[in-house]
Amino acid sequence: MLRIGVLTGGGDVPGLNPCIKQIVNRAVDAGHEVYGFRRGWGGLLNYDINAPKEENEKWIMPLDKQVVRRVDRSGGTFLHTSRTNPGNVLPSHVPDFLKDKDVPKHTDKRGRDVLDYTEHSLEVLDHLGIDVLIPIGGDDTLSYGERMHREGMKVVAIPKTMDNDVYGTDYCIGFSTAVTRSVEFINNLRTSAGSHERIAVVELFGRNSGETSLIAAYLASVDRALISEVPFNLHHLAELVMQDKAFNPSNYAMITVSEGAYIEEGEIIQSGEADAYGHQKLGGIGEIVGEQLKKLTGQNIIYQQIAYLMRSGAPDSLDLMVAANYAQMAMSLVEQGRFGRMVALQRGLYTDINLSTIMQGIKRVNVAELYDVELYRPKVRHVFGMPMFLM
Repeated sequence: MLRIGVLTGGGDVPGLNPCIKQIVNRAVDAGHEVYGFRRGWGGLLNYDINAPKEENEKWIMPLDKQVVRRVDRSGGTFLHTSRTNPGNVLPSHVPDFLKDKDVPKHTDKRGRDVLDYTEHSLEVLDHLGIDVLIPIGGDDTLSYGERMHREGMKVVAIPKTMDNDVYGTDYCIGFSTAVTRSVEFINNLRTSAGSHERIAVVELFGRNSGETSLIAAYLASVDRALISEVPFNLHHLAELVMQDKAFNPSNYAMITVSEGAYIEEGEIIQSGEADAYGHQKLGGIGEIVGEQLKKLTGQNIIYQQIAYLMRSGAPDSLDLMVAANYAQMAMSLVEQGRFGRMVALQRGLYTDINLSTIMQGIKRVNVAELYDVELYRPKVRHVFGMPMFLM
């Protein structure tokens, strides 16, 4: 019998709950025990080995078939999530019971003094008798999973991110639903844009990769798509959208904008304190684009952030399928004793890769193949041999 730990970190996406359910059902059928760490890696950081059991119930919970019976009917993660990184903890975020513990210190990429509580995390896993850990997350969450594997913990990882930007896999849980939601809202917004003869600027999530903006624009036949990989010129954009508006019988135009997009000679719009992985909150570039287009064109603007609506609600059928299959693959790797691996989709086939692969690059849009840098729109011509979602 194995005791398996499961956690979800980073942003929530549809498909997490079905993935957890499949892990639990298969593990229980095989005679294993499963425990869910709550609030991502925060469950490990905040678990107090010396505290009474009931005080730690908010950080860990046993999972069985009855607990997960209905969780796949909704989106998000019932285990909750956080952007905690036990290897990079700001002094102000250290739990009280750990404040007197002597731990390694270093400077993070933002120049902040942070503390490394990885040893505590390993002690918690040993105390609980966890044999295998299955983190479900994006490249930040899984990068700490890779660290735990190097420290001796048996880890099998599952990629999820709405941006579909984990390096080494063609697909991450949550992407299909995010695109489906985006296309639906974009097309719904056409009624108001057309009725009022306006330019609609739709801002979509997408930090390093503009894939969500690009694919949503491609599928919804949006006029122009601004992506994270290519800086744009506002005056040129204004000329293009005025042409689009004039060409449209209903006298309106549609633009999608990745939250990580930026103006030529400008910077990405960020705000707030950087998280444990060094990222600040993105968002607001769409509003700036809308304001500037209004000044340059004299046209009225509709600015809409789809934002969290992209990742809310139940998963679509593709995310249900991939979430379930990734869970089955992860359990197969556990049963085969193959650790330090991440399940993946490559060229339409389910496979697994070395977990360290995620540290070897940043997944971004293939601009040369898929994007017209002069016209700011998708340019999809050659799809033979490409992955299903072209990335």
